[in-house]
Amino acid sequence: MNHATESSRIRNHPRYKDLVSRQRRFVASLTAATLVPYFAFILIAAFHPQLLATKLSANSIINIGWPLGLVFIIGAWLFTGLYILRANGEFDELTAEIRAGAIV
Repeated sequence: MNHATESSRIRNHPRYKDLVSRQRRFVASLTAATLVPYFAFILIAAFHPQLLATKLSANSIINIGWPLGLVFIIGAWLFTGLYILRANGEFDELTAEIRAGAIV
């Protein structure tokens, strides 16, 4: 069996189409969950910087912008970990099923 035939069989496999669909939806949702708050943060910093300059408390030297920025960084790490867990679990299992079904 040549490589082109095998690739074509895999691309046309219903489980492969399901895998691609699930993966794209998951990546799109993680991307939106990352970019929407990030760009909102940038727009607030550009057009309402006084909002981010608000102190956490009356005696605090830290403004609200620092913890928010930290939340974005930690959130990106968590989303990366979430993607890795799902990719190494569900997506890898589907890939193995597809390979086994397409090669037979």
